[in-house]
Amino acid sequence: MCAHVLVAEDDEMQAELIRRSLLAEGHTATVVHDGGAALDAVRRLRPDLVVLDLMLPVVDGLGVCRALRRADDIPVLMLTARSTEDDVLLGLDVGADDYMTKPYSPRELMARIRTVLRRSGRGPVRAAGLQVDPVRHEVRCDGEEVECTPAEFAILLAMTAEPERVFSRRQLLECTRGMDRASTERAVDVHIMNLRRKIEADPRRPVRLLTVFGVGYKLSGGRG
Repeated sequence: MCAHVLVAEDDEMQAELIRRSLLAEGHTATVVHDGGAALDAVRRLRPDLVVLDLMLPVVDGLGVCRALRRADDIPVLMLTARSTEDDVLLGLDVGADDYMTKPYSPRELMARIRTVLRRSGRGPVRAAGLQVDPVRHEVRCDGEEVECTPAEFAILLAMTAEPERVFSRRQLLECTRGMDRASTERAVDVHIMNLRRKIEADPRRPVRLLTVFGVGYKLSGGRG
């Protein structure tokens, strides 16, 4: 389980599609169909993120977002069929962290959710037997705590959030900006080597942090 996501969507088919996509990503999901129920669920369940349709009955999405921002900092990803610049700006002005217009692909929505969760620092991410918690700045491998430098932690957080994605050295270098003044693409190789010593049973024969020759590195092992 990566995060608990509240889905506030009055279209039941859309809500079910989002719920299934979240479960496939390793999240848990709670679904409600009106704004009043959304506010009640936030108070009771304290989700890590709210996926919020703009056109909700009882209390619309703007009203829900305003109410959340008065009392909480829970990340909000707003969904709407309205696509004008004014509508997008209004959604962001009331405190939404991101804004998607319908129709959208479930794959893109899941990518946006990963980005918002990562940016907000909420909820640990889990993959390949690793748990990386950005709030506690804690890494566990097969349940055992692992000490990491800030640069190593940033690299591992990015890779755990997107297992099986191949990251170039330059992309991983960007993760460490501001943490290591002398950091270069060669330094990324050193960080990976050090991480292998910490999370691999045999660092010479890694099964988690794999080299993709000519490209970079990936975290293998899937979510969970």
